[in-house]
Amino acid sequence: MHLSGAHPSQQTDEGERLAVAVEVLGLLADRTRLALLRRLGEGEADVTTLTGATDATRTSVSQHLARLRLAGLVTTRKEGRRVVYALRHGHLRRLVDEALSIADHQIGHLPPHD
Repeated sequence: MHLSGAHPSQQTDEGERLAVAVEVLGLLADRTRLALLRRLGEGEADVTTLTGATDATRTSVSQHLARLRLAGLVTTRKEGRRVVYALRHGHLRRLVDEALSIADHQIGHLPPHD
């Protein structure tokens, strides 16, 4: 893609921006991770609570949470012996909400809107 009048550094920044967006969307393209992020959009939770919000095993949930944490999408804090997870920012909650709204429209054959 060529942006008229754009400096090479701006083009590189746009390429990096797109690459990071692809990575984030790729992480959301997993049923368990999407369920975890949807639940975390409601507020902080520990692994036990998050396991209950998915059809996955505790081991699988822990592995998915580790991947989300390494990608910088979730944060952790210790509460005694428990590790509590939270979304890093509201943009991610809104992105998950929008993806689920699109699914609702397609499943329910609802008309498109802005």
